[in-house]
Amino acid sequence: MDATAALTRATLYSDEVLYTLVHLPAPAITAGAGVLAEVGAPFSALIVDKDEVSLVLPHDAWQEFARRLPDHRTADDYRLITFDLPLDAALIGFMALVSRILAEAGVSILALSAFERDHVLVPAAQFQAAWDALRTAQARLSAP
Repeated sequence: MDATAALTRATLYSDEVLYTLVHLPAPAITAGAGVLAEVGAPFSALIVDKDEVSLVLPHDAWQEFARRLPDHRTADDYRLITFDLPLDAALIGFMALVSRILAEAGVSILALSAFERDHVLVPAAQFQAAWDALRTAQARLSAP
């Protein structure tokens, strides 16, 4: 399956939840992982690199834990769009296609990939534009 076929076959999913992106210093990995474990939300993420720890958490959950992580910065009010179709790790160009569609619609994205599914977080104020652009692209790409 190529990227175009994958996009046309994917079901778009969103959960109506507002998310917060949290930045922590690199040494805060244990504290960040602890918060993530306690939240136990159906969608959340922990990304660790040499310079930082990033968490994606439902906004309401983050409000409960913010006091425990004093060295944080946040970006609020993101919405989730999941491409609900198992994607092969060898698939080429899927996120490039999604990114292009959303860039043409003027929507900024934070792309996240799980083992089988890809996700984008978009600013809540741009959610409807993102959703409409993706649905329109799916219809256009699946037309004979």
